[in-house]
Amino acid sequence: MAAGGLAILAAAVLTPARAELRVAPGLRVEEVVTGLTRPIELAFQRPGRLVVLSHGWRGDAAELHWVDLAGTPPADLSRAPRVVIPFAEGPRKTAFGSLAVEPRTGDLFLGEENGNRIYRFTADQKLALFAVGLHHLVGGSSLAFDGQGRLVVLDFASPEGRLRSESPAPPGLDWLASEAYQGPLVFRLDPLEDLPRPRRLDFAVPMFPRRAALGAPGVAALPRFVSVAASPAAEGIFLLGSPGEVFRLTPSTGLQLLARLPAGNYHRTHMAVAPDGNVFVSSGFHIRDLFRISPAGVVTIIARELGDPGGIVVDRAGDLYIVETALHRIIRIRPDP
Repeated sequence: MAAGGLAILAAAVLTPARAELRVAPGLRVEEVVTGLTRPIELAFQRPGRLVVLSHGWRGDAAELHWVDLAGTPPADLSRAPRVVIPFAEGPRKTAFGSLAVEPRTGDLFLGEENGNRIYRFTADQKLALFAVGLHHLVGGSSLAFDGQGRLVVLDFASPEGRLRSESPAPPGLDWLASEAYQGPLVFRLDPLEDLPRPRRLDFAVPMFPRRAALGAPGVAALPRFVSVAASPAAEGIFLLGSPGEVFRLTPSTGLQLLARLPAGNYHRTHMAVAPDGNVFVSSGFHIRDLFRISPAGVVTIIARELGDPGGIVVDRAGDLYIVETALHRIIRIRPDP
């Protein structure tokens, strides 16, 4: 099948966990975590140990939960210890909407949903401001770590979301400070680099797009990206556009269309890259499907009618873990034994 084609696995089966949820033949669903309060994001802090970001019942604070997967599922976290981080009040009412784990230290990186700041939460439970000066961080997969431990950040510049710098941009970066550019910005940062904190991303040069590509004759307007994921084993970065187009970005080939998902409203979406190079997309509450995209661009529907699908991760064995926000749980999708 040509790249970008859609392969729908027929005769999807009902699972005992939830009558409406359907998965492709040869797969099964297990409920692995329950008792969560509006979970939205998850990540592996180390193999077999998940960290989960939720918004709590009242919606006025972020909650961080940890769960070891070695026990008998499902793990009930309703009474388990957690860390509660109140949302900012006053003129900066913000909530955390994205999560990524630094692979070398295990530190958590938390992005403001529809905000402009990134925070670092360390192993000794200290929260520090890591980066400022972004324009518009979306909820979902706006943060990711690549195989070299660099933080990939997805931003979007627009007149409405542009935050003015405290001082003029340095020479050579005035093209970013001007309102002439509206579109996506992708940054790639090394958190261990010895630079002043917080990092000023309004003064940083993005890895994408490069200035030479903007405004050139014949260059089409860039799409609005809503999710980013990085390959754990290669240089590739994957970007999801709001109409459902999936792109691959590499230093050698630049931005290339990989696949087109079924048309729809892709909002608060999540992406993950498996060790074998397959890309998985959790499509959000409007579409409620889970897609797999092969390295050749073939799209397969893995599951349908999920309960507000949120964060997604893939373990070393290829098992998928997906947040179902509406059902306050995490499920695992794996092959039948």
